[in-house]
Amino acid sequence: METTMVNRILVLGSAGSGKSTLSQILGTSFKLPVIHLDRYYWKPNWIPTPNEEWDQLLEQLCNEEQWIMDGNYSRTIDIRLSKADMVLFLDLPTLLCIYRVLKRRIKYRHKTRPDMNEGCSEKLDWEFIKWVWNYRRRSRQKILDKLSEVRNEKQIIILKNRKQVNELISQIMKGELKTAYAPSVVRCIIMEEGLDDT
Repeated sequence: METTMVNRILVLGSAGSGKSTLSQILGTSFKLPVIHLDRYYWKPNWIPTPNEEWDQLLEQLCNEEQWIMDGNYSRTIDIRLSKADMVLFLDLPTLLCIYRVLKRRIKYRHKTRPDMNEGCSEKLDWEFIKWVWNYRRRSRQKILDKLSEVRNEKQIIILKNRKQVNELISQIMKGELKTAYAPSVVRCIIMEEGLDDT
């Protein structure tokens, strides 16, 4: 049976959902380079990259033969989805994400996180908290709709709580999650709930 190698893994989810941590685990286990989009998008002192420059850079990054890429940036999700072989969507509860964002702020106070560009010291303001709080209402269904469109072409894993994330990490560590799959057999892996659930 013909198998398809998974060379490009896209990790989606709210801030605080654990995208960067999971990406690092995947990168180490699968020996794939990890691309934290925040590190590329934010210039020192939290200056955003202009859209045209960002789109060109993102195209270059996505055209690399292998990667694990984490980040939101919903405006450009189609570019990343078109290139990804596997998509992991961390669809975790809002309060957990808020808690992790606050915890992260304390841990990296006056420091730059490993997944950020130098010169972007950890910060937290009310606007960002509101952005995280409204993520599920604002972005979740749009992501599910996008994933539904490609469910016959990509391997998709949706994780809805910490237990499922830990189970996935355990599978990775044990070598049970492979980077090759038979597309005619495994088109979409959903943890507990399907793509049509809201």
